[in-house]
Amino acid sequence: MNTRTGHFPIGFRRGGTNWQKEIHALIAWSKANAISCIDLGKDAPDVGQAVLDAGLRIGSVDLLDNKGMISPDKTTRDKAIAANAQYVESCAQLGAVNHFLVMLPEKPELPRSENFGFMVDSFRQLAPALEAHNARLVIEGWPGPGALCCTPEGYRAFFNEVSSPAMGVNYDPSHLVRMGIDYLRFLREFGGRVYHVHGKDTELLAEETYEYGTEQPATFARPIRFGAHAWRYTIPGHGQVRWVEVMRGLQALNYQGCVSIELEDANFNGATESEQQGILLGARFLAGV
Repeated sequence: MNTRTGHFPIGFRRGGTNWQKEIHALIAWSKANAISCIDLGKDAPDVGQAVLDAGLRIGSVDLLDNKGMISPDKTTRDKAIAANAQYVESCAQLGAVNHFLVMLPEKPELPRSENFGFMVDSFRQLAPALEAHNARLVIEGWPGPGALCCTPEGYRAFFNEVSSPAMGVNYDPSHLVRMGIDYLRFLREFGGRVYHVHGKDTELLAEETYEYGTEQPATFARPIRFGAHAWRYTIPGHGQVRWVEVMRGLQALNYQGCVSIELEDANFNGATESEQQGILLGARFLAGV
């Protein structure tokens, strides 16, 4: 499957549930359902060749150590830099060059400005190893505990400090919608650094927003899995994102990568059959936009 606009290959991010653990069975399911690529975790050197041998693409691989890169301890950072550099080289032999990560600090309780400095120091040192193998980071803006590079301010500041073209974006509009950030404007500003895309959406719940607002958790109601009280992540087409406009924006940028479904949707996550259905429904929706 490919998107109708832009003709981008459609894949998915490999999850941790049982049906996704055996790589050959996962590959067989993917091929049977016209899936074009798979995003792998930290085991890419072990399973990546099987993906390629099956005629599929590797969309991204998880960077080996992200939190160690943003540690206040220099020895920890140095070890993480060395381990990641070696991992980048191993993955490059497979042609896997997109290294996925979230900029999560080892100690999120520290001031953000301090953790920002540790991040800049580490990734400046890792940049030559990435460049040597035509590899790049694809940074996702999940606003997790203490996370950096989630907002335009954070991405912009990081790219100003570490200007290497190896520093890139994993464009996932679901996080931007959740935070109230214009996801199309973000794509226009940072599109030149978008090297990978997640197909994930966010539904904003109007009644729950009235009831609970956005600044505090509810006192009595339970949060939604893969969401909070007033929003939830969904498959593409079940949320707020105007995917045709996203695809047009990517096409205008001459984007060359995949669009990978990241299944985080309370309506589908859980049983094998429903997870497979969620991935395929999301993929087929994208194939029509």
